[in-house]
Amino acid sequence: MISIYLHIPFCLKKCIYCDFYSIPYQEYCDSWEHINRKFFDLLNSEITFAFRNLENQTEVKTIYFGGGTPSIVDVSYLDEILNHLSKKAYIKSNIEITIEANPGTINKEKLLAYKSIGVNRISLGIQSFEDEELKFLGRIHNSSIAVKCIKDVYEAGFENLNLDLIFATPIQTVVTWEKTLRKAIEFQPAHISCYNLTIEPNTPLHDMIRTGRILPLNDDEQAKLYEFTINFLTASGYDQYEVSNFARKNFKCIHNLNYWNHGNYLGFGPSSHSFMNNKRWWNIANLHEYMVKLESGKLPIAGEEILTEEQLIEEAIFLGLRSEGIDFEKFKKSFKRDFLSDYNISIENLVNDGYLKIDAHRLCLTPKGYVFCDEICGKLLSKMPKNP
Repeated sequence: MISIYLHIPFCLKKCIYCDFYSIPYQEYCDSWEHINRKFFDLLNSEITFAFRNLENQTEVKTIYFGGGTPSIVDVSYLDEILNHLSKKAYIKSNIEITIEANPGTINKEKLLAYKSIGVNRISLGIQSFEDEELKFLGRIHNSSIAVKCIKDVYEAGFENLNLDLIFATPIQTVVTWEKTLRKAIEFQPAHISCYNLTIEPNTPLHDMIRTGRILPLNDDEQAKLYEFTINFLTASGYDQYEVSNFARKNFKCIHNLNYWNHGNYLGFGPSSHSFMNNKRWWNIANLHEYMVKLESGKLPIAGEEILTEEQLIEEAIFLGLRSEGIDFEKFKKSFKRDFLSDYNISIENLVNDGYLKIDAHRLCLTPKGYVFCDEICGKLLSKMPKNP
């Protein structure tokens, strides 16, 4: 079984913090329909090329439309992709199909159209319910538009709704962040993703900070906001099952769980990544070059690597700790090694200090440990023998 990710690179406006590969609408506004038609035709071609190398009737467990902003393209294009995939792979009627959408790009009519083609999970890029923060981030919507959008999702009959939120923006305080979280849970979404803002190179936000026009929050301030997030959402009935993700019962994102569990997945579209049977590859992050490759009958692959056992072990530890923990039995089955005894990992202090919890079956981060996830992963990985 595999997951499918489809990268739709178009967006209305590039946000100041975004380093995902995307193309603002104004770059193609004079030929919008032409470029959409050409892109989706070639996306279908890429799918055809890729599935030639797979067994017949490969079963697909999840489909995810990301970007960019997939919700700015016509629903008919997405319907074409889903129909094409159904001819190349085995897709059950009830699998999780997610589309990322931004307030200001969808309405109830479009949401009903999504539902009619099989989409059953909506991930809304809300980011904040504070207008000042939304304006700072360069979002195209305000709080009232966000609220209307959420209501439209429910009125269209969707139950599985995720809200994407961002914390630790330079102008944010604990007070404004709490307001956003309180507003979010008013709507009782099935899932909430809270991402710590990262300052990525080659973004307008990075330039603003580099030139001193604005100061980022320090590490202590960011940790305080994150700890508040965990405490607030878990107290509100959400289970934290990954560093940035919180879900109500039975609403964990199956697509993301497959990533974190080292499952197989295929990515289509510019800049997308794939992982199959310990091999990872990634596509060209340029729309023009991506299309030229496919027009010449070649897959638009930019690079690839076959992971060594050491790399697979490191990723299993890193991904496991970031999510639901390291399952000792699964680790032993995958690598023929006993996680604790073979690697002689000294975790006693981390357990005693409340950063990790351990039982007979798995090693997990505590809520306190999630705050220092990267540091803890680094400590554990540093104790791994290079040639076990």
